[in-house]
Amino acid sequence: MAISQFTDIISLSNTEISEAIIETENQLFNLRFKQATRQSFKSHKIKNAKRRLAHLKTLLTLRLKDLELKEENDKLITN
Repeated sequence: MAISQFTDIISLSNTEISEAIIETENQLFNLRFKQATRQSFKSHKIKNAKRRLAHLKTLLTLRLKDLELKEENDKLITN
């Protein structure tokens, strides 16, 4: 898998981001397992997986914070 750009990830929905986070965590686990058991793998894939995971988690966190702020603003406006 090629390194995805952050702009490509922005177009995903929240559920797709959550699924991608789970998939990337599993991929990272498998890569670390291969490293620990000295199996052959491309070591740069660990770095790429970590970076992708960070991008996905950052975007999901930002979106959830935005939703919370909108809900708080809606409550203030209606009261």
